[in-house]
Amino acid sequence: QVRLVESGGGLVQPGGSLRLSCATSGSIFIIYTMGWYRQAPGKQRELVATVGNGGNSNYADSVKGRFTISRDNAKNTAYLQMDSLKPEDTAVYYCNVVGMSTVLTPRSTYWGQGTQVNVSS
Repeated sequence: QVRLVESGGGLVQPGGSLRLSCATSGSIFIIYTMGWYRQAPGKQRELVATVGNGGNSNYADSVKGRFTISRDNAKNTAYLQMDSLKPEDTAVYYCNVVGMSTVLTPRSTYWGQGTQVNVSS
């Protein structure tokens, strides 16, 4: 059983900051990639940022320069530091992990339940 739990969402004014956390637990032995996706009401889910084992990261153009993704491998936790937030950042943010549970299933994808981020004045 692999479980991802997001936290850190909430209500913030435009220009403010939030830090999201994604804690991974259960029978996962290697985490290759951790990432964040988001989905706004009436919109499709989109990739926000990913970070690999070596710390390499990728960002959506809409958040580049404002968001920073990081990971703590010892804690199996990913973070998303969100600065200079805009109303269009309002969405449910989902954590995503690609990792190895067993040698028979060496690559699997897992999702968290999501955490709400509201950016409004």
